[in-house]
Amino acid sequence: MSLHNDPRAIRYAAVFGLMVSALFASPLAAQELRVATSYKLMTLDPQFADLNENTSLLSHIYERLVYQDEKLNPKPGLAVSWKRLSDTQWTFSLRENVHFHDGSPFTAEDVIYSLERIRSFLKPPSGGFQSYTQAIKSVTAPDPLTVVIETNTNAPTLPLALSSIFIMPHLASEFRSTEDLNGGAAAPNGTGPYKFDSWQSGERLKLVRNDSYWGGKPAWSQVEFRVIESPAARVAALSTGDVDLADYIPARDVESLKTRGLSVASAPAARSNFLQFDLDKDTLPTVTDRAGKPIANPFKNKLVREALAIATDRSLLADKILLGYGTAAAQLFPNGLPGTSAKLTPTPPDYARAKALLAEAGLADGFNVVVAGPTGRYPGDGESLQAITQNWARIGVRVQPVVAPFSTFATKRSAGEYPVWYGGCSGDSVSVCLGAVLASPNAERKTGSLNYGHYRNPAFDAALDKAQGIDEGPERDAAMAAATELVMADYPIVPLYHFHLIAGYGRNVASYTVHARAWTTAMQAVPAGE
Repeated sequence: MSLHNDPRAIRYAAVFGLMVSALFASPLAAQELRVATSYKLMTLDPQFADLNENTSLLSHIYERLVYQDEKLNPKPGLAVSWKRLSDTQWTFSLRENVHFHDGSPFTAEDVIYSLERIRSFLKPPSGGFQSYTQAIKSVTAPDPLTVVIETNTNAPTLPLALSSIFIMPHLASEFRSTEDLNGGAAAPNGTGPYKFDSWQSGERLKLVRNDSYWGGKPAWSQVEFRVIESPAARVAALSTGDVDLADYIPARDVESLKTRGLSVASAPAARSNFLQFDLDKDTLPTVTDRAGKPIANPFKNKLVREALAIATDRSLLADKILLGYGTAAAQLFPNGLPGTSAKLTPTPPDYARAKALLAEAGLADGFNVVVAGPTGRYPGDGESLQAITQNWARIGVRVQPVVAPFSTFATKRSAGEYPVWYGGCSGDSVSVCLGAVLASPNAERKTGSLNYGHYRNPAFDAALDKAQGIDEGPERDAAMAAATELVMADYPIVPLYHFHLIAGYGRNVASYTVHARAWTTAMQAVPAGE
């Protein structure tokens, strides 16, 4: 794809220019933004771990070659354009007159250093970004503002992969260690709109404005992120004016914030939460007939999976449990994002049809089952299991909901102790979740990392492979949607909802744009008076 000739690229560039003008240019007096965040920054190394806690907060200091807008479309960042020269070669044109916070110029050598640091220096468990570079064979620089990347195989989504990688300044003869960055031996040094000031691990991160930022002077002179993990405590801090902005506001607190004169912004997250079945074992723990006698794994029968799917009242979950701050789901990402299918929409529960399907599967009397999930990990997680218990009881399936702290739940899920469980997935594109949750587990191809139920569908695997081999654009989106339609017709999971990300803000903030990737940044906040 060439951004020089692609009309969507022109739109991306235009949107990017508007965002820069709106979010960074500020002729007003200096202002401080105080943010209560649930994100506990675990490191000052921007390439240590691929977690929102790190990528969200460190995006103030460091930048990427490619960005994603609120619809997850790619747009120029430190690279102003890119072009695919062949199936295995890309060229990226870099932005001119960009400087790191220490004044050194940004060049192709910094891109090479950053990619090689991930590929050659950082190792698991600190190598969480290696999945984004696994297709790269070599990186070269024909001149200071051009990077050529050779890939091992066809890699049509390389620009999207690079949208997750921060660029660091190069060193002449070694790689900077994580210990150096965390211990203060080397101050964080990026090209971003804000400079590092101080960090108290687990407590707060302070930033100051980069007056020389290439995108124009940022809106806030100082930014302070305060780690407040308790949702109630974040709401209290916002209500009392102790902070100007708070993320991950519970839906139940929205109305009380509004009555206090505070504002709320929300948007569907680029993710879904769903029920997942164990499709691997012949018999499952806790799955019995109504008399308590063990039975064969019922979830291997598509009729049973379909029955449970159409007996689940997803609108109830979104409207009553999430109080409208959620969207009933029929696929892995909210409808309208690239690669989703407009044909897949939630339908009201059909209990009569569900009972008929169970009877056709030889389970007219229903069965007993444990459905497990975490508590407090995601909006509505534990409450959703209670509602589903009532839904499935109407077709003769007796559910015992079991909830546990996420660490306990995740350990038992991995050990195969649950027959059905509540799961979730988010990512930079729908193809990431399709490959992780529904593609057949394959260590060599690195698929199925979240496919704990060991679902296998060769036809879907082939359709997904085909879609992933197409360049980013309408043709790829259509192929991804077709693959989604194919797999969802087999009911390997029961999509529940796409919860909404909710942020609250006070009078010092004029507006806040919630990003689908769940980032919390000062760049999304416009000061009052702008």
